[in-house]
Amino acid sequence: MKLSAIIITKNAEEQIADCIDSVAFCDEIIVIDNKSVDRTEDLARHLGAKVVTYPSDSFADLRNFGLKKVKGDWVLYIDADERVDSELKANILKIVADDTQEFSAYRIKRKNFYFGEHEWPVSERLERLFKKEELKEWYGKLHETARVTGETGDVDGFLMHYSHRDLTSMVEKTIEWSQIEAELRFKASHPKMSWWRFFRVMITAFFDSYVRQKGYKAGTVGLVESLYQSFSMFITYARLWEMQNKAKNSK
Repeated sequence: MKLSAIIITKNAEEQIADCIDSVAFCDEIIVIDNKSVDRTEDLARHLGAKVVTYPSDSFADLRNFGLKKVKGDWVLYIDADERVDSELKANILKIVADDTQEFSAYRIKRKNFYFGEHEWPVSERLERLFKKEELKEWYGKLHETARVTGETGDVDGFLMHYSHRDLTSMVEKTIEWSQIEAELRFKASHPKMSWWRFFRVMITAFFDSYVRQKGYKAGTVGLVESLYQSFSMFITYARLWEMQNKAKNSK
């Protein structure tokens, strides 16, 4: 078996079919489902994927668990809200068919789309394709990173990432993951939150999204997304402030 795809899911019934269809060229598709309460599991099985339920609040843990389940020589990681375009598909197939590959892993370019079809001005590169035997582990609870033996190359083509489909899902995601973000900062003994720190992190988040990532080029969508990033940081640090206060009052 040459190529396995690992899809991490949670309540992704609206995205899973298109995601699986985009990796149908893989020899094996495994869905690691993080306790979905919708039809994600049933739809994935109906479409021919192997589904394994594994509850965890750590993305690294989920990716490591998936790695233990695959049989392919190469592993492609993809999220439920991502799609492999035709150019990327063709180049991945060339890579896995070439037994003389010098690279152990490949970075893939990702285009982000917000609120449907609105493309973000700046793309990013992520390590997502690996020789299984050279991928040692993932680490990092939320912003996970791969530890790989050997060199990493780049592959042409894109992952199409349909993130932040609507405001409801955006806010729900912030409520869920900001708790984990805040806990990580609290355990790392983050300096005590004061009023000016809120302004600093919110302004930094807005500047990064709207200016550095050129969100202003996306018009209204860019403004809404950048303000949302600022809001998301506020929620995370407000949770941290709450944790610090509870710890102080419990002494």
